[in-house]
Amino acid sequence: MNSVYQWLVEIHQANPYLIKALLTGLLVTTVCSVIGCYIVLRRTSFLADALSHSMLAGVVGGYLVMKILFNEEAHALGMLVGSIASGIFTVAIIGFVSRKSRVKDDAVIGVMYTGIFALGGVLASRFSEYVHVDVYHFVIGSILGVSDGDLRMMAVVTIVVLTFVILAFRQLQLISFDRVMAASIGVNVVLLDYMLTTCTAMVVVTGVQVVGIIQVVGLLIAPGATAYLLCDRLKNMIWVAILFGWSGFLVGYYLSEQLNVAPGGMIVVVSTAQFLLVFLVAPRYGLLAGLQRRWRAIPQQLIEDILGVIMRSEDEQATIAGIAQRIEYRVDRIRKAIQSLTRQEMLLVEGDIISLTDEGRQHARRLLRSHRLWESYLQHLGVAAEELHDRAHVLEHVHDEDAVDYLDDKLGHPLVDPHGAEIPEDFVHLVPGEEVRVAILRAGHRGEVVRVIGADTGGLDVGMQLVVGPREDDSQMWVVTVMDHNSMQGVVRLNHAQADSVIVKLQPSD
Repeated sequence: MNSVYQWLVEIHQANPYLIKALLTGLLVTTVCSVIGCYIVLRRTSFLADALSHSMLAGVVGGYLVMKILFNEEAHALGMLVGSIASGIFTVAIIGFVSRKSRVKDDAVIGVMYTGIFALGGVLASRFSEYVHVDVYHFVIGSILGVSDGDLRMMAVVTIVVLTFVILAFRQLQLISFDRVMAASIGVNVVLLDYMLTTCTAMVVVTGVQVVGIIQVVGLLIAPGATAYLLCDRLKNMIWVAILFGWSGFLVGYYLSEQLNVAPGGMIVVVSTAQFLLVFLVAPRYGLLAGLQRRWRAIPQQLIEDILGVIMRSEDEQATIAGIAQRIEYRVDRIRKAIQSLTRQEMLLVEGDIISLTDEGRQHARRLLRSHRLWESYLQHLGVAAEELHDRAHVLEHVHDEDAVDYLDDKLGHPLVDPHGAEIPEDFVHLVPGEEVRVAILRAGHRGEVVRVIGADTGGLDVGMQLVVGPREDDSQMWVVTVMDHNSMQGVVRLNHAQADSVIVKLQPSD
């Protein structure tokens, strides 16, 4: 312990300002990094910029109040109170104008913060005999000129802000990710917003002493944004942001001494460099990781094209060379896709022969159904016959069940495509026990009527046993046989609307 004390004494004797500068910087970067995490998550970085610029009006106001009302020079506490008041006023006026006008939030922030910043400059010029603001250090910071009073203020601000964050951590986490849910469970979102704004204003005041008004936003945002690229949990993000804040300050301060430049600017430059480096190499959200994922990724269109080619091939079997002749992808990409499909148990590879598994066949049938329905829909829209296949080949990859079911219903549940090929049935819904509309049934399906919609059902009623036969009138008329104990009771013909109004519980076909 004595050796550490002696070492600190030697450092202080060699450079009387160094210990105070380091302590100041570590306090400021800690509290800036913590608040910066919430600013990044809430996407209010521009609002933080507005608060930093509006602080000039608060500092000038603090000077004027102390001088005119109390005939004293402004000190750290007066400037802190004035800055907080200015910050809260800025946020309040921005919110009011945004709610009462059609102007977007970003435009309102741009107008208001520049206006309040300019107002601070006008007041400083008009009352220059009362206001003694060192504009140069106000802009670029003055970490070596921090007084004992400023240091005490920074310590108090750090304690207050960190205490608030610790006590309200859960509520702040909730409003950062889901404000609607927070309000619905009784969290006072507006109060927390203003408290967080107050903390941000306090942090900005302390940050200005280190890096100046221009760079203070960088000190607030850069560590939090850097940590955001590495972390998925808020608690971890805060700790990582603090570490990046400390390293940015220490490295920036060291380089400023070596290069004989202003510490504030160099600290923010290093923090920005840290962000760019992490953006490049972050293992999950970095640029290189994203490029690597895209390089390794297998396009879904290639997957579906391979399944479609195999299903259309003779005996549902194909080779890599045969697939490569049918689709426009490199052979190495096709091999990689086939390996992926094999791992997913959609394909079976035996030597050079590639065939579909049951799961792969089902996926391919879904794709084929989508393709042929899209061809029918494009023909319905008047697309030329020679263009149907190519256009449907692009659209077939939109094969989510709701979209395909909509096309099927819109077209009247066609049985064949424009080329006369059979459209696969809706095998997703047509399983025993499912309740489906008669309109999607094909010949041979059986079911019991469980519900009817409307009065025009062709005479069918709840409890009747039905067997669907072949359609008539160019597939526009559904023919169903009413059964009773395996004996025919009658035949009913339904149009599309009537077939859609009868719901049956599907039974196993004979």
